Amino acid sequence: MMQEKSLRLIADRFKVLSDPLRLALLHRLKEGERTVSTLVEETDASQANVSKHLQILRRAGLVERRKEGLSAWYSIVDPSIFEICDLVCGRLAEQYQEDLAAIGQMHADDN
Repeated sequence: MMQEKSLRLIADRFKVLSDPLRLALLHRLKEGERTVSTLVEETDASQANVSKHLQILRRAGLVERRKEGLSAWYSIVDPSIFEICDLVCGRLAEQYQEDLAAIGQMHADDN
């Protein structure tokens, strides 16, 4: 049985991934290093909001920041995070296909 401390750490990691903007930021950073300004443009979020969520991702050890002049550049530290996303997305796609098939069958039964 897992210890409560371990369960809390796992739950905390899932909390970090539970925000759509943080997922969008990770997705953009998967393509390569970005500045805050670039991430603001790409996500249509405010600079303050992007910075806040990048800080959360940084504290969680998922991204790192590099200062260059007045710009802060962010990049992925832990690419294994995308394995979790791929698993979830794959399962959601399977469920979606199953739901579509069930709807199609219901429609065929009505005719």
